[in-house]
Amino acid sequence: MIRFTITHTTEYKYTSPASLSYNEARMVPRSFSTPLFNQNCLTHQVSTAPIWRDHSLRQDYFGNSVLYFTVREPHSEMGITISSEVKVTPSADNPQDRSSYENWALNSPSWEMVADRLKTDSSSELLAAREFTIDSPLASAFGGAYEYSARAFTPKRPILAATRDLMQQIFEEFEYKPGATSIYTSIGQVYATKSGVCQDFAHFMLACLRSRGLAARYMSGYIETLPRPGQEKLQGADASHAWVSVYVPEMGWVDFDPTNDLIPHVQHITLAWGRDFTDVTPLKGIFFGGGEHKLVVAVDVRRSQ
Repeated sequence: MIRFTITHTTEYKYTSPASLSYNEARMVPRSFSTPLFNQNCLTHQVSTAPIWRDHSLRQDYFGNSVLYFTVREPHSEMGITISSEVKVTPSADNPQDRSSYENWALNSPSWEMVADRLKTDSSSELLAAREFTIDSPLASAFGGAYEYSARAFTPKRPILAATRDLMQQIFEEFEYKPGATSIYTSIGQVYATKSGVCQDFAHFMLACLRSRGLAARYMSGYIETLPRPGQEKLQGADASHAWVSVYVPEMGWVDFDPTNDLIPHVQHITLAWGRDFTDVTPLKGIFFGGGEHKLVVAVDVRRSQ
């Protein structure tokens, strides 16, 4: 069991004062279970500057915690900080190395069987998962997705083994290149240049999985970064992160991180999930006035015991 203390600060700085802003934040970690681990958000605290005038906390369609707040006075800067304590506990059957994972993955059903059940099974769990087989604004099954995934998704291959190989394929063939893309970059462009950041790799992997008729969702959260031996961990050295999760009947949702070629288990902390980034944006809203703005984000993830 590992406890994490997470501090996530987002600030907007305006070139001229804004008179009013309406904001929506998905920055409170989820509590849930997967076949490999359990995550529990134990506490969270919120502070804003300027102080909010009204606020509410609700759950969205996907069960993510959504904090709504308004700032009703003129302000040249607007920021929100959420500090959370999260406990991550590996399951008893969590495979701790690639060899153990290989044996576990080989016991999963074939990807064709899973795709067929997602089409035909009308149980509540399968119907809920089926929503994630459908194209979404930033993760549509474009023309090259099916062909690209063919190397991993050979006939009758166990779904978890095939998905792991697709993850590794993306990791080896795509270049992590900050600044090469933006939120408006299409999956086709990412595929053409084979470069981008975690958000792009997650969207591309989602498109490949959905092209096979599989249910896959976008995961938003953090990954703990560890300092080199003998060096102190820097404040704010962590960042928000994105990966994917694929559904397997009778097993549940299993996560895959194509940016790092990792099966998430204890170092990934989940904030929210949805069809793609548009469903889980950490902070969004509208403001009146303010001119141009600059966004500054700082995240710190520390083991608290």
